[in-house]
Amino acid sequence: MRGNKGQRGTTPLRHNKSQQNVLSGDQVEGRQAVRELLLAGTRKTREIYLAGDLDDAPILDDIIDLADEAKVTIKEIPRTRFESIAKTESSQGVVAMAAPLPNYEIQELTQSEAGDAKPFLLIVDGVTDPGNLGAMLRSAECAGITGVILPRHRSARITPAVTKTAAGAIEHLRIATVSGIPAALGRLREAGIWLVGLDSGGATSLYDLAIADQPIALVLGSEGRGLSRLTRERCDDLVHIPLQGVLASLNVSTAAAITVFEIARHR
Repeated sequence: MRGNKGQRGTTPLRHNKSQQNVLSGDQVEGRQAVRELLLAGTRKTREIYLAGDLDDAPILDDIIDLADEAKVTIKEIPRTRFESIAKTESSQGVVAMAAPLPNYEIQELTQSEAGDAKPFLLIVDGVTDPGNLGAMLRSAECAGITGVILPRHRSARITPAVTKTAAGAIEHLRIATVSGIPAALGRLREAGIWLVGLDSGGATSLYDLAIADQPIALVLGSEGRGLSRLTRERCDDLVHIPLQGVLASLNVSTAAAITVFEIARHR
């Protein structure tokens, strides 16, 4: 056993980050993502663009009403101009311009206050596909992940494609970026966080993970390559998802969903 891993948790969302310490995510596309942006209210929405040929839909009514309450300007523009603004092919006729997401520090993801849950962190090491990253963030938020750590280099950023796939999850997740995952794992270990890597060659079945209810960080590697050697060596345990079929692996976002919900079940 390691040293004292006392009850740890998370700190509330903060709104006073300097502009030098922010993620991107300032262009939000898709109806659900824009609706969650307005509902969360954790960052300023500057303006919203609607394509002029949209059919009526309840979620569009929600967006218009929420924008009106928040005094956010809505501009209804021709489809051709709208397409020149949108960055994805599935924006659903809705784009919002917002303040960038705050970039949290690692210690903010490990600090606790009275009554907070133990940290349940997701570390995404080198996932480059925006669709995969967005899907992972959506599953993470739904499973109760308390913080996400992303590398600054050789990884998907918080692009409009990510915000669209995440369907609003980024508004409710605290995300930190780091220059290197191995060094970040060392800092988490010092803070009393158990480090669990998901690896097809892991010795422990996910369903036998004994520390699932402890302060924990789940580490997932990139598509194809998986966990890097240094990252794998710094994990306290390597777990695998038992597979019953012929194929040897799962898509990384599917594997992430299975794993975070299995750990959440124990918590």
